[in-house]
Amino acid sequence: MKIATWNINSIRIRLDLIKRFIDAVAPDVICLQEIKVETDSFPADAVRALGYPHQMIRGMKGYNGVAILSRAPLGEGDSRDWCARADARHVAALLPGGVELHNFYVPAGGDVPDREKNDKFAHKLDFLAEMTDWSGKTPAARRILVGDLNIAPLETDVWSHRQLLRVVSHTPIEVEGLDRLMASTGWVDAVRHFIPPEENLYTWWSYRNRAWPGSDKGRRLDHVWITPQLRPKLKGAVVVRDARGWPNPSDHVPVVVDLDI
Repeated sequence: MKIATWNINSIRIRLDLIKRFIDAVAPDVICLQEIKVETDSFPADAVRALGYPHQMIRGMKGYNGVAILSRAPLGEGDSRDWCARADARHVAALLPGGVELHNFYVPAGGDVPDREKNDKFAHKLDFLAEMTDWSGKTPAARRILVGDLNIAPLETDVWSHRQLLRVVSHTPIEVEGLDRLMASTGWVDAVRHFIPPEENLYTWWSYRNRAWPGSDKGRRLDHVWITPQLRPKLKGAVVVRDARGWPNPSDHVPVVVDLDI
């Protein structure tokens, strides 16, 4: 089963790109973030026509929003409000074989990496802490966590570790928060399982980088994690880097992991 995660940055604007991605990769499950549409206005019929009749949607008007699209039937779904905010940042479903799939869109955190000076950064840190509490208190043997986590944890996950240490998405306090989340259940980074941590790897490039691939100043913000029991089921992983150069692209590209579940 190929499971993809992609911050699409408005599904209605980029439905053609989803079709192009499906034609190229043929994922079984697509997890989207930033769909930027209310649940009732999601283009469900158009997505069904692309071969994904089973859908779990949590949307809101103009911002955020997450979706799980599947070729195969999905079991009981779930959607939580984190940090007591109904801002559509999480949706979950049960995959065939009883595997839980959780799709997250972690807050970006604004521009100033200071909890006291920036409410958005405080929200991001609190969101990570709440995820860590949930993960540690509700362990599951077969669980997949995907999404735009808005943190590039490794030095090779950013174009310049030194220059980005004080830039939101790569600051030590964010990386420490993500590390605590990963340790809470012993999560396995499914992409780095195949692509060594010594190798530079990015999934996001700013729109300010107008020439593609330009200077390649990217960050790895999009992740796929699995519980340790699923590690033997891993078959492959790929970052679809070329998607950043497609017409009218998202600033993120799809990440795909193949598991035998």
